[in-house]
Amino acid sequence: RRAMTAHGGWLTHATKDGSLSQSDIDAYNSLGFLAIADFASADECASLRERAEAIVDAFEPETISIFSTGEKQKKTTDAYFLASGNNVSCFFEEKAFDESGTLAVEKSKSINKIGHALHDIEPAFRRFSRSSKVRALLHSLGMCEPTPVQSMYIFKQPAIGGAVTPHQDSTFLNTEPPTCLGIWLALEDCTVENGCLFALKGTPEVTRRMEVDYPGGTREIAFTGEAPKYDLTDAVPMEVPRGTLVLLHGANVHFSKANTSPHSRHAYSVHYIDTSRAKWRETNWLQRAPDFPFAPLDASEDKN
Repeated sequence: RRAMTAHGGWLTHATKDGSLSQSDIDAYNSLGFLAIADFASADECASLRERAEAIVDAFEPETISIFSTGEKQKKTTDAYFLASGNNVSCFFEEKAFDESGTLAVEKSKSINKIGHALHDIEPAFRRFSRSSKVRALLHSLGMCEPTPVQSMYIFKQPAIGGAVTPHQDSTFLNTEPPTCLGIWLALEDCTVENGCLFALKGTPEVTRRMEVDYPGGTREIAFTGEAPKYDLTDAVPMEVPRGTLVLLHGANVHFSKANTSPHSRHAYSVHYIDTSRAKWRETNWLQRAPDFPFAPLDASEDKN
C-alpha cells in the first residue's frame, strides 16, 4: 500500500483502522501534506453534508460576519468571530452581497463556512472528528494526546466561492512548541475548476502569527512578523474524489483559488494539537470558555 507515485507520492489509500504505513508517514513528513483516498464512506460524507445544510437552514443572521484568512481579518474584531471558537457560527461569502450590502443570493448559497466548534457541539461532526480511525491516524503520526481545537465546514459555493490566500495553519493556531496538524475531508469531488486545494511541498518555518490582545484586554487582532512571500509556480493541485482525507502539517503552505464553476466543493476541516507536549498560546484568537475546555480524543468515545 505505497503512496501512489503517479501523484508524486502524495496520494495513498486508507487502511482499515485509519493508521498510516511508514512509507506514508515518510511522504507526509517530506511533503508536509498527504491525501488518503477512501478515508470516509459515502454515508459519512452525506451525514455531514445533511447536518451542515440543516444548520444553514436554521441560521437567522443577526451579525454579518465575512471570513478571510488575509489581512482583512484584522477588521473582523466583532464578538461574533471571536466567540465562534465556542459556538457553531455561520460566515458569509464576500461576494454574496451586492454593492448596497444586501444579500444577493439565496441564504443556502451565501455561506462561506460554519465554524468553529462543530467537533464538540454537533453529534455528526463530533462522531467523525473523534472516531477511532482519526485517532489511529493521528497516533501513527506521533501525536500522543491529539486534541481538536477548531473545526470548519467549508462550502466553496458555486460561482462566488472565494479564494483562500496562501497560508500556514500555525499562523492562526499556534502552540509552544508547534504541533498543529489539520485534516481536510473532501465531501464532494474536488477539481481545479471548483476550487480544489493547492499545496507547496515542504514545511518552512512559521514566521508570522495572528494574535489577539486578550492579556491586555483590548481584543485587538494583529499580525506579528513579516508576511512571507511564496513562489506558487510548483504548487500541487490536489484534485481528489469525495471521501479523501487530506493531511496538512501546520507549517505547510496551502491555498485554494476562487470557485467560478457551477459546482460547489464542500469540505470538512479539523485542526488538532498535541496537548501532551505543547502549550496553547493565550494570544491565539481561539480561546475556549472556562466551562468548555479543549478535550483530547478519548477511546471511550469510539463509534467507528
